[in-house]
Formats: sequence, structure tokens, C-alpha cells
Amino acid sequence: MVARPGAPEAGAASTPPVASVIAQVSAGRRARRRRYLLVCAVLAVLILVTVAVSLLFGRQTFSPAEVIRVLLGEQVPGASFTVGVLRLPRALVGALAGAAFGMAGITFQTMLRNPLASPDIIGISSGASAAAVFCIVLLSMSETAVSIVATLAALVTAGVIYLLSFRDGLSGTRLILIGIGISAMLQSVVSYVLSRAAQWDLQTAMRWLNGNLNGSTMDQVLPLVVAVVVAGAVLALLAKSLDALRLGEETSAALGVRVERTRVLLILFSVTLLAFATAAAGPVAFVAFLAGPISVRLLGSAGSAGSPLLPAALVGALLILVADFAGQFAFGTRYPVGVITGVLGAPYLIYLLIRSTRTGGAQ
Repeated sequence: MVARPGAPEAGAASTPPVASVIAQVSAGRRARRRRYLLVCAVLAVLILVTVAVSLLFGRQTFSPAEVIRVLLGEQVPGASFTVGVLRLPRALVGALAGAAFGMAGITFQTMLRNPLASPDIIGISSGASAAAVFCIVLLSMSETAVSIVATLAALVTAGVIYLLSFRDGLSGTRLILIGIGISAMLQSVVSYVLSRAAQWDLQTAMRWLNGNLNGSTMDQVLPLVVAVVVAGAVLALLAKSLDALRLGEETSAALGVRVERTRVLLILFSVTLLAFATAAAGPVAFVAFLAGPISVRLLGSAGSAGSPLLPAALVGALLILVADFAGQFAFGTRYPVGVITGVLGAPYLIYLLIRSTRTGGAQ
């Protein structure tokens, strides 16, 4: 059979459509990648701006030149103490703690496929709080000792919740319900211990429980940096396995993910981040809960272009920095950062609970 003049050869007609589809897919990937990088860059710039504002402004305002001289190590009368000793450690601890809370929150929410599966909702933060209050009120421990015990208590609480919720595999719903129950038990312990506290111990415990950056020091910065870098790096290496867990246990296993081993590692390093952040800033309410959903909304379809850890970390840092600055200067009196984030997070929690009830628990 002789082909007609000008007619395309057999198989040639399918080539342009295939090439067009490949080009469209590649263009979509590039667009999502650009959106991902743009969102992260904008969040990073906002964090730097917020840190700069927190260093420059307050009860006393300093010029950018004075702040830069302090950061370079020069002695500037008035500014060296206020900026170098009070404001800079506060900003660094807030940003690092927010990043740690954000990464811990998005890891739990993604792994368990439920926006309610945040460490501060399922009782891990309550374990650290109960241990800290016990040490402050009944044992009169130093601040360093309280931080160490709170860190260990968070790890132990996470382990207990995991073991109690594991039965022929890990159910996210079962883990959340058990975590909420344990959180209620631990909160009752906190209330009982506070009822026996002396006035001074009560004030110290309440400052810790509310989540507070008052008294932040440069000594707290290095442990937070190490925790964020090390645990964050491990979570980043597990990011592909974390994404696979969204598809369920059977599908993840079929894709080659060692499900239980991956979950244990994710929980261990997420709780480590949470514990170090809580030890430095207290259990700042709802930052771990809010950072992930906000970052997902900002990314939109670009969420598939990269790991959710970095955007969630940036959102968490920004939340704490903005909330702390607002708590200090936006109202007639000063409020701890945890009070401001609690006001922001409570309505969203109510919304999620209502939505979950209406959909029969489906998310």
C-alpha cells in the first residue's frame, strides 16, 4: 500500500500529542517548583523583617546603625544590653522554637493523615508541662534541670501514647483519641500540683505553662540550633517516606517503605524537636497545630513540589515572632506569646472539630 503524498507516516501522528503532554507536565512541575520556592522566600523575608522590627522597636527605639553595631560585637551605651541581652536572644529562641514546633506538627499531621494529630493536641506537650510543673512546685529544681526533665517527659509520653495505640498496626484515629485522653489526665495532674503551689512557685509555673519568651538567653540558642539542624535533617531524609505514608500503610509498604520503622523514626525526631522547643519557650499553644495547615494553604498545588517541612518551619517561626511582638506592644498590657497563639488557634480547632463531626470523621 502506497502512502498518499503529504500524508504522515504511520506512528508519526501520535508523536506531537505525546511531546505536548510531556511539555505540559514539565511546565506544570516548573511552575509548582517556582511557587514553592517563592512561598519559602517570602516567608523567610517576613521572618527577617519581623526579627529586625523586634530588635529596633520596643519601649525604647534604636537606630539600625546602633543595632548593627551591637550585632557586630561593639559596645553601644543602652543598646548593648537591651538589644544584645534582651531582644536578640528572645527573637532567636522564638524563631527556632517556632521552626521546631512547625516541623513537629506537620510531621504528625502528615504521617497520621489528620489535621488534629498535632503534638499539642494529642498530649505530648502536656507530658512536658506536667513534668515541668512537678519539678518547679514540688522539687524546686533549677531552670536547666526543669528543661531536661520536660524534654525526657515529652519523649516518654510520646512512647506511651504510641504503645497504647498500636494494635495490629497504628491507627491515626486511635492514637489521637488515646492522646487526648492522656492529655486530660496530665492536665488534671497539673491542676492538682498548682493547687499546692506557693505563690512564687505558682507564678513561675504559670509563666512556663503559658509559653513565654521572657528571660530567653543566648545559652538556650545553641541547643535549639543543634536540635533543629540534626532532627530537621533526619526528617528531611525521611520526607519521601513521609509523603508515601499519606497513601496508607499497604500502599506505602508496596512502594518499599518500612512503615513501622519509618514511623518510629518520625515520631522520635519530631518529639525531640517538640521537647527542645518546649524546654526553651514552654508549650506555646497551637503553633504546631497551625503551622502545617497554613503552609499547605499558602503552597496550594505547589505542595507536591517539595517537602512540607521547610514551609511549616518558616510559618511556625513567623507565628511565634509576630505573636510575641503583638503580645508585648499591641495591647495595653503585656501577654505571653502562648496567650496570643491560643487566641489564634482555638477558633481553628473548633472549626476542625465541627467539620470532622459533620463528615463523620473524614478529613
